[in-house]
Amino acid sequence: MRKVYLTLAMSLLLSSTAWAHFQMLYTPESALATGTTIDLREVFTHPFADEHTMDMGAQHDSKDVSPVEAFYVINKEKKRDLLTTLEQITWAGAHNSAIAYKSQYKAQRMGDHLFVLQPAPYYEAGEDIYIQQITKMIVNVAGAPTDWDSELGLKAEIVPLTKPYSIWTGSTFTGIVKSNGKPVPFAEVEVEYLNRAVNLATNAMGSSYVEAPQDSFITIGIKADANGQFTFGLPRAGWWGFCALGAGSDTQYKGKELSQDAVIWVQVHDMK
Repeated sequence: MRKVYLTLAMSLLLSSTAWAHFQMLYTPESALATGTTIDLREVFTHPFADEHTMDMGAQHDSKDVSPVEAFYVINKEKKRDLLTTLEQITWAGAHNSAIAYKSQYKAQRMGDHLFVLQPAPYYEAGEDIYIQQITKMIVNVAGAPTDWDSELGLKAEIVPLTKPYSIWTGSTFTGIVKSNGKPVPFAEVEVEYLNRAVNLATNAMGSSYVEAPQDSFITIGIKADANGQFTFGLPRAGWWGFCALGAGSDTQYKGKELSQDAVIWVQVHDMK
């Protein structure tokens, strides 16, 4: 697990010394009965504990941030660029605010709408490295499956073997970690639950849902097998993030180490 060492200011607020970074690509519902315009939020955060929100694209050699490198959606194998739909916002976490994005998308056609977000690398000063998390999230319209299991050949990618939008509580999610289409043996995968209510109207995190009994429950660590495959049981409804650390083929950025990660988000529903 990557360690983030606290600054003096943060240590006044927090007792924990480490947490996982997750690029969030959020919309309230991934399984839609009919087509509609959906709201999306793109936030770099720590989804379970919400200790600190990061400026997306923060660079070590500038006070500015680099823009998102790629943002697109695939529906029925047709790709649509969404980069111009992104609007920079300030996102309010529990302890600080940071640069993030919002966008809207008309998910009107039946089938799967596979979103891919590739943010600019983020400089983590505590480790003197860059982090880039290539992130996938799927929204389905009307229940007809089309693109959810598509393998895109990304530099870092989790290819789902379970539909990410039709998972009952207590079921499992299985995926394969790949880099440029090739499995990543024994990849280290971090798992976190989005443990906060998300307020789209105010662009802010709300109250937490559950409390971890001990810090090791905040970020759950698992390993893929020799074929890059992993399975994880999902005990609670809501959004769950899976992050394969350093799975990508790029290892350097601006002369510093780059951890190019693969992220996928899945949504779990209770039986009622």
